[in-house]
Amino acid sequence: MNKEERFVTAITPKSEDFSRWYTEIIRRAELADYAPMKGMMVIRPYGYAIWENIQRLLDNRIKETGHTNAYFPLFIPESLLQKETEHLEGFSPEVAWVTHGGEEELEERLAVRPTSEAIIGNMYSKWIKSWRDLPVLINQWANIVRWEKVTRPFLRTTEFLWQEGHTAHETSEEAEKETLMILDLYKEFVETELAIPVISGRKTARERFAGALETYAIEALMSDGKALQMGTSHNLGQHFSKVFNIRFEDRDQKLQYVWQTSWGVSTRLVGSVIMSHGDDSGLKFPPRIAPVQIVIIPISLGNWKQEVLPTAQALEQGLKKEGWRVKLDAREEFSPGWKFSEYEMRGIPLRIEIGPRDIKNNQAVVVRRDTMAKESISLDSLQAKIPQILSDIQDSMLAKARKFQAENTSEVDNYQDFKSVLESKRGFLKTFWCGNQDCEDKIKEETMATIRVVPLEQEEKGKCVLCQADAGQWVFFARAY
Repeated sequence: MNKEERFVTAITPKSEDFSRWYTEIIRRAELADYAPMKGMMVIRPYGYAIWENIQRLLDNRIKETGHTNAYFPLFIPESLLQKETEHLEGFSPEVAWVTHGGEEELEERLAVRPTSEAIIGNMYSKWIKSWRDLPVLINQWANIVRWEKVTRPFLRTTEFLWQEGHTAHETSEEAEKETLMILDLYKEFVETELAIPVISGRKTARERFAGALETYAIEALMSDGKALQMGTSHNLGQHFSKVFNIRFEDRDQKLQYVWQTSWGVSTRLVGSVIMSHGDDSGLKFPPRIAPVQIVIIPISLGNWKQEVLPTAQALEQGLKKEGWRVKLDAREEFSPGWKFSEYEMRGIPLRIEIGPRDIKNNQAVVVRRDTMAKESISLDSLQAKIPQILSDIQDSMLAKARKFQAENTSEVDNYQDFKSVLESKRGFLKTFWCGNQDCEDKIKEETMATIRVVPLEQEEKGKCVLCQADAGQWVFFARAY
C-alpha cells in the first residue's frame, strides 16, 4: 500500500448518515471487514483487541462470583436439539446444518450451535446426581452461528463471539437470585468499562427467550436514538431439566429436577461502543477497553531524531512499564498532521505531542480525544498525571452518555404523544402498559417500537398508553436494532 492510499480519507459524517458512518468507520479504522461468505465478518486485530479487553475484564468478574470456564462442542445432534421443541422452534429458521462429513452423508444432521442449552443440558444430566453436586456454575467463551437474514458488522452477523453462562441449582429461589445477580453484574460492567449507561428489567412474554421462565436484559440507547439489547440473563426454571432429565437426589433423598439459568453478552458490545461514543471525526474509545490508550507522536522538525525521539522513546517505555497500552509513531513517511487525524479517527483516548520547542520548554502537549482539549504538561510530571487524565476521560464519557440518555428519555401518557415523540425525537419512551399482548403487538405494528424492558421496581400506576385501561406497570418502549 503506497503513501497516497494510506492518507486519511474522509468518512461520511455521523450527523448526516448514521448507518453509512457506522459501516465506513468500522472498515476505515480497520476494526473488521466483510468475509467472502454472506453475513459474516473478519474481525481485524484492532477490533479484536477491543473484544480481548472486554473478555478479560468480564471474565475476571465472572470468576470472582464463583463461576468457572469450560468448553462444549460446536455441533449438536439434531435429535438432541429436537428434544426441546419450543427451543428448536425459537431458533429453527436460523439454524445451520451439517449434512456431510467429507464425502459421506451423515446418518444424523448436526446443528451448528445457535446456543448451547441442548448440549449442556445433555451433559449436566450425566454430571449431576446429588444435591452435593450443586450448584453447577459454568461459563463458556465460544462462537455462535445463526443464519440471519439482515446483518450488520458486530451488531448482527451470521457468526459471532460471545460468552454464555449455564448454571444449575437446588431451588427456584437460588436460580432467580443467580439470574438477577448476573443482570446486575452486566449492568455494572457495561457502565464501568464501556462507559455506556443502561436500563435493566424484565422482558415481556413476547420478547422472552424460547423455553425461559423469565428473561431479563440490559438495554442502552445508541446516539441515533435507537435502543440496543446489550445482554440477557434467563431464568430457565425446570423447562430444560425436564426435557434432558437433569435430576438430583435432594436432602430428603427424593429425586428433583434442577433449576437452571443461562446468560450472555456478545461482540455486539463492540458495536455499542462505536455507536454510543463516536463522532463525525471517527471513533472514541473509553480508556479501559481501548486497544491503544496513548499514542505518542514526535514532531519531525529539524534535528528531531536526536533532540526529540529519545525523549519520546523514554516516555513510551516508562508508560509501558506502568501497564498502559502505548503506541509510539515515529514514521517519517507521514506528517504529524496526518497522524493527528488518523489517531483521532481511530479513537485513541490520549495523544501526546512532543516537538523540538517542547523539548526546550521541558513539556509535552497532551490532547484528549473525548473533548479535543489541549494542555501543555511538564515532562517531569507528565507520567504521574496520565492515570488521572485517563480516569477523567473514562468518567467524562460516561457522564456525557448519561446526559444523552436522560435528554432522550420521554414520559408520555397517551398514544398520540407516544407516536409524535417517537417520530420527532426517538429515544426511550417511558409509559404505562396494561400487560395485554394485543396492545404490545399493535404498538409494534404501527410504530415499530417494542417494549425493551419492564423495570423491576414498580411503584406507580396509570393508564395504558394505547387502550387507557388501568395499568399497574410502567415500561420502556423504543425502536431497536
